[in-house]
Amino acid sequence: MRTSLVGSVGDGSDGNQDSMWPLVAGLFAFMALFVSIWEITQHLSHYNKPYLQKYVVRILWMVPIYAMNSWLAMNFPVIAIYVDTLRECYEAFVIYSFMKYLLNFLFHEMDLEVTIECKPGVQHLFPLCFLAPCVGGRRFLDRCKHGILQYVVIRPFTTFLALFFEILGVYGEGHYGPSYAYPYLLVINNISQMIAMYCLVIFYTTYKYELAPMRPLAKFLCIKAVVFFSFFQGVVISIFIQIGFITQAFIPEGIKRGHTDIARNFQDFLICFEMLVAAIAHLYAFSHKPFVDLAAVNDPICLSFMRIIDLTDERTDISDHFRQIRKRLRDVFRNRRQVEGFEENSPLIPLERRGSKNYRSQQSEETFVTI
Repeated sequence: MRTSLVGSVGDGSDGNQDSMWPLVAGLFAFMALFVSIWEITQHLSHYNKPYLQKYVVRILWMVPIYAMNSWLAMNFPVIAIYVDTLRECYEAFVIYSFMKYLLNFLFHEMDLEVTIECKPGVQHLFPLCFLAPCVGGRRFLDRCKHGILQYVVIRPFTTFLALFFEILGVYGEGHYGPSYAYPYLLVINNISQMIAMYCLVIFYTTYKYELAPMRPLAKFLCIKAVVFFSFFQGVVISIFIQIGFITQAFIPEGIKRGHTDIARNFQDFLICFEMLVAAIAHLYAFSHKPFVDLAAVNDPICLSFMRIIDLTDERTDISDHFRQIRKRLRDVFRNRRQVEGFEENSPLIPLERRGSKNYRSQQSEETFVTI
């Protein structure tokens, strides 16, 4: 009889033997955990460039979180939906951290203030090459940053919505019927993730020569493989479950499990294995060796760790993101009022009847932006 990917095959229907798959997954997960913790400790011991290593360590934490999350979900299916919430929220945090890492490298390590300001417009990539070129300079970087920040905001929101719908019993993970919330949230997450991915790719292709000293390709592939590939991998598994391929290949006869349990267990097992591969790849892509300075006086590891968990920059960037959204919405509403013949800032008294009096508000645009 074939071995099941479910945590325990003994559900009262066909034997009481425990499956070996969670044990194998646990071996992969704890090996990945050991490798990643060692590399993180090395960075904290040689914490000489906080503006870079702060984000490197946050990226490295992705492997322990993903690996332990998947292993716990395999062994305790009841809490799977809750631990998956943590993992999916951290996906967005990793993408943001990688973007900040690249930006800080350009500004601090390469000192490219003038070069960035003079950067010409950027042509869109396929399949959006028919669009007008993006503006260059700091506006390009700002748009890439906000294109990624929208995923940082949307992903946690849709994740907690999924948790809420699961409690109500209408989430329907792995089901694509119109009465379930899963397909709608899947579309929203997919679009948001593709926008973030596109912003990251176009930023990399535009500044790949300036970023060349830090070997960005290996780092970029690690982020893409772990964050984005795991998402589409889950979608493919759900489709294979629906057509019966995975059920026939991996679940023994007589075991009655729902499609959601089968898909989640199979996905979790693959992630445990993939995290070991990712941990080894991170030793090369995000190595601590370039930061080693034997002449430097290093702070205690605990102090370095406290700096890692400082979220001041995240709060500032997200606040700025919402401020930009509010400004865009105000501009759209203003243009709509102008089209309809009611300009937002038009005076209540017509110009020809005002005489020499000035009834126009003296408040500037900047005043509203800072509110």
